[in-house]
Amino acid sequence: MSSIPANLGRVPNMLASQLLLTSLSRTNVDLLTVQQQMASGHRVTRYSDDPIAAGALGALRQRKARGEQVSNNLQLAQNNLDRLDTTLGETLGVVRDAKSLAASQIGATSDAGTRLNQAVVVDGMLSSLLGFANTTADGGGGLYLFGGSNATTRPVVEMHGGYRYVGRGNGLQADLGSASDIPITIGGDNAIGETSARLRGTVDLNPSLTGATRLADLNGGRALGVSKGTIQFSFTGGPTATIDLSAADTAQDVENAITSAIHQYETANSVTILGPGGVSLQGGSLKIDVAGGSPNPALTFSDIGTGQVAGDLGLSQAAFSATNALSSDLNPKLNLLTPVSSLTGVTSPLGTIRFRFSSAAGASVTDVNLSSAHSIDDVRNLIETQVQGVRVQINAAGTGIDILNEVSGPALSIEPTGTSPDTATELGVRSFSLSTKVSDYNDGRGVRIVDGVADPVSGIATRALNTDLRITLGSGQAFDVDFRPQDLVDTQSIINRINSEFTTAVGQPPISGSAPPLSAGQFTAGLSTTGSGLTLTQNLGGTPSPLRVEKMNNSPAIQDLGIEGGTYDATSATLTAQDPASIRVDNIFTALVRLRDSLRADDSNGISLAGSTLDAQIDHLSQSQALVGVYANRVQAATRRQTDENTTNEQVRSQLEDVDYAEASTRFSQLRTQLQATLQSGAGAQNLSLLDFLK
Repeated sequence: MSSIPANLGRVPNMLASQLLLTSLSRTNVDLLTVQQQMASGHRVTRYSDDPIAAGALGALRQRKARGEQVSNNLQLAQNNLDRLDTTLGETLGVVRDAKSLAASQIGATSDAGTRLNQAVVVDGMLSSLLGFANTTADGGGGLYLFGGSNATTRPVVEMHGGYRYVGRGNGLQADLGSASDIPITIGGDNAIGETSARLRGTVDLNPSLTGATRLADLNGGRALGVSKGTIQFSFTGGPTATIDLSAADTAQDVENAITSAIHQYETANSVTILGPGGVSLQGGSLKIDVAGGSPNPALTFSDIGTGQVAGDLGLSQAAFSATNALSSDLNPKLNLLTPVSSLTGVTSPLGTIRFRFSSAAGASVTDVNLSSAHSIDDVRNLIETQVQGVRVQINAAGTGIDILNEVSGPALSIEPTGTSPDTATELGVRSFSLSTKVSDYNDGRGVRIVDGVADPVSGIATRALNTDLRITLGSGQAFDVDFRPQDLVDTQSIINRINSEFTTAVGQPPISGSAPPLSAGQFTAGLSTTGSGLTLTQNLGGTPSPLRVEKMNNSPAIQDLGIEGGTYDATSATLTAQDPASIRVDNIFTALVRLRDSLRADDSNGISLAGSTLDAQIDHLSQSQALVGVYANRVQAATRRQTDENTTNEQVRSQLEDVDYAEASTRFSQLRTQLQATLQSGAGAQNLSLLDFLK
């Protein structure tokens, strides 16, 4: 309300008017502010209303927006996990049904016709499984629940008569607050099973040093890598000089630095150290051609203080002289830039490798010509471009190449083509070679034999009861093969045992009295040069009847060696077995494909094997479902915590920003009364004159 200060006896009319106007304006502004607050419901509408509260509200709004987004993400994650749990449960039901089907088809109660009908049922199971693997989130949107980190791409596609998982990563991540380490999709390894099978290279390619070889790619003279720093050297006990290798990055840098330092030493000390070969690279070592003398002078390198650079570069292990020009082998690691020409034991240019995907429906064969490859990366690109479903990578030790089969169902064999050079063998990627371990046959099951069976009467183990197979030549004469545990080392030991049994049988009483006896040179076991598998070749002259192999004592060796499904070529008189070490992905798809194919082939052993494989897949699925359950529980707990946090944020925001209507109404009433009083008192003051004051 406007008033004239008591200490002023008289004031000009202008001052009184200004005081009145100021009071009216302030009251009207306050009324407007209260009206805006009551209309909007907000106490703070701009920073000038309450700078401290406005600053806190800015930070609070960010927290609130993130909290709302996290809540939405958590809801999405919960929906996805619920759907995953349902899908895994349905998949588990299908696999259990397949297990029961396999069990029902073993024994005398089933026949070829019944099994053929059940194979159709398994086909339906495979279709269902494909649908489950490509399940999308509720509402679609193209988000595949088993797509891993690449969840917008259909994760499983049909290929080579099988199924390839093309997803990558363990799962798609989102901001889930306290549960941010939980993926909202999962990768194939978490449910479908193994998504690839690996053929580990059997050859250390041991690349030679080149000028471009990086020091970081060397195992070094101490097998601890290569450090950088300064080293020192001396010649025949003369002065010591240093070489700074702290900036060296490649073998060429080291070669140049050593050459330059030695030349400077020669000039400064008037000596001749280097011969015509100078400093160069040879194999995996540094080579220093030291000029000869009588006696031969020595060039000695050593480390300074606690450094290990000279030791890592293989320079300090022994003095260099005219008779010792090489450093220790630095053992370069294989990498994608490694030149093919630097690989030890590999013919350059490379030849052709054959990739064969085999299934009951047939085989898909691709020959890859690697003659244009100049580096390991070229090899990788040529193979992966021409053979879908195959991936090439360098092994963890950096010594060789691994090849991965990513197609579930069919088996992958990597074979030579019979032409020179045999690149598959030289690169160590042939799936079945002389060095292949028997323990790697048949997906790691090895070869089963009959051994240690004793005669029930004498209690003594006899050869007749432990023979595994009989080989009958086209002449009608035969010999038996008894595999022993010591024969099951690698392919070479298997071949040696078969040939040894034939050699022993020559000159022994023949098994068949109606056929001519065996003679040396009539039979040879070996390894196929144009494919993958054991070869059994007869040399009887003319066109003999096909060579035959039959199991003895119900031994499964004939199946485990791939002989049972082998093919006979009359021209070469050779029986070629199947590849028992082919690469097969171990997952649900493969198990069901095996079961279907075994049912169609009326193969009791195959049905039994597929059934046992399904047991492992049931365990895998159960573990995946349990993991999804754990994820769901954590998401639920995170949702509760986020809801509580959102509520707290909303309460604090309301206290800072929302208007108190009771307080605002009271203030509005007070301001109206104040405005009315100001107007009344102002009107009265404006009517006063000097005479009223003098009275």
